[in-house]
Amino acid sequence: MRFVKIVLFGVDSIVLNYLILLHPQLLSSYAKKKIFLDESEMPTHWYNVVADMPNKLLPSLHPVTKQPLGLEDLTASFPMPMIMQEISTERFIEIPDQVNDFYKLWRPTPLVRAFGLEKLLDTPAKIYYKNEGMSPAGSHKANTAIPQVYYAKQEGAKRMVTETGAGQWGSALSFACSLFDMDCEVFMVKVSYDQKPYRKTFMEIFGGDVCASPSNKTQFGKSILSQFPNHQGSLGIAGSEANERMMTVAEAKRGFGSALNSVMLHQTIAGQEALKQMEYAGDYPDVVIAPMGGGSSFAGISFPFLQLKLQGKRDVRCVAVEAASCPRMTKGIFCYDYGDAAGYSALIPMYTLGHNYEVPGIHAGGLRWHGTGTICSQLLKDGLIEAVAIQQLECFEAGLMFARTEGIIPAPEATHAIAQVIREANQAKIEGKSRTILFNQCGHGHFDMQAYSDFFAGKLTDHVFDEEALKVSLKELDALQPV
Repeated sequence: MRFVKIVLFGVDSIVLNYLILLHPQLLSSYAKKKIFLDESEMPTHWYNVVADMPNKLLPSLHPVTKQPLGLEDLTASFPMPMIMQEISTERFIEIPDQVNDFYKLWRPTPLVRAFGLEKLLDTPAKIYYKNEGMSPAGSHKANTAIPQVYYAKQEGAKRMVTETGAGQWGSALSFACSLFDMDCEVFMVKVSYDQKPYRKTFMEIFGGDVCASPSNKTQFGKSILSQFPNHQGSLGIAGSEANERMMTVAEAKRGFGSALNSVMLHQTIAGQEALKQMEYAGDYPDVVIAPMGGGSSFAGISFPFLQLKLQGKRDVRCVAVEAASCPRMTKGIFCYDYGDAAGYSALIPMYTLGHNYEVPGIHAGGLRWHGTGTICSQLLKDGLIEAVAIQQLECFEAGLMFARTEGIIPAPEATHAIAQVIREANQAKIEGKSRTILFNQCGHGHFDMQAYSDFFAGKLTDHVFDEEALKVSLKELDALQPV
């Protein structure tokens, strides 16, 4: 019998191990439900999927010259370790000791068998989830916020500047900055700023300076407001404001919550833990599922499992779930595009709807970016991962089913993964075949009550995707492609 290494309500794991030896029923009633790791079993390195990808990534390009970015183009925004992680082809990169020490505030996170959801669905499928909503910020975003602030602090930065959609990333970066005694400035997409006021309060508790975007703090924000005073904002606009602000503030570095190679790298601590926990469960996923915004949640849970597939050791399906109102991977095209609305950023090779595409103000604000991270885009282009798009009503219904069976209120972004899990579980029932499903429960929805309230009041609707607007948006990208 394996000793179950956990700390439960202050009970030392050694004591609990002896209790399990004396009372084996504890193992079946508790340990099989939740699989914990001891701190000593935490990963010491992040996993870099680029090392195992069959096709190299296309380079990001300078927005003016359209030549591949050089190191000198990135130093104003990023500390050198982050830059080196962006271009690294090493398979494993060591996690700094101080970063690991802060990770231990909430890591390792549990892997949970969703018995309640399985029973409700009456499915032969086995459903597991990695509970990444246990961080102080309430989501997986802290996995990258802490190393980003750590590296910036090491190079003498005193302020981090960033954008945030639904607020999970801004919350995580504000929390991380408080650990390192650094200032944090956040441009929050206006529609989410209005929908989720307690996200702003959370950031302010940890010292974050938060404003609604578009704002009057930047020239680009002012230009948007002069034309559209009631503009609801977008991640592209907020990103442009963060870029402009970072360049005008002394001793500042840029924070990114998703999309970057280095961000994907940092998130793999979750998937590596899950890989070990699935081994302890005596199981292995047939399919790994996560919501898809820029790609950090998806990368974090799936890349360590994808490693074994790329190395020909184990097969697995990896499914990215995007919002049907912002379907970059399922309706967009793979090409070069700006990461922000103003065109301040590099030209990034990715699946995109176009940086000028107007995305509806859905409550899953973290899924409203017009593009997709380069690594995830290349993996989809090569047929190594899958993508689906789901409407928000189905997602909220799935979120309620999960909350009522598992006791966790998921963030609107996480409900997209849950909706696909339910589809997979129902398909297993139709086929009469068991399958093992793993998904990233990437954040709780405690600051998203207005979203659920609107759902109950019948105020949420499914969006009809504007195909004509997409054609116009994509046509504008022709001029950005390198010759």
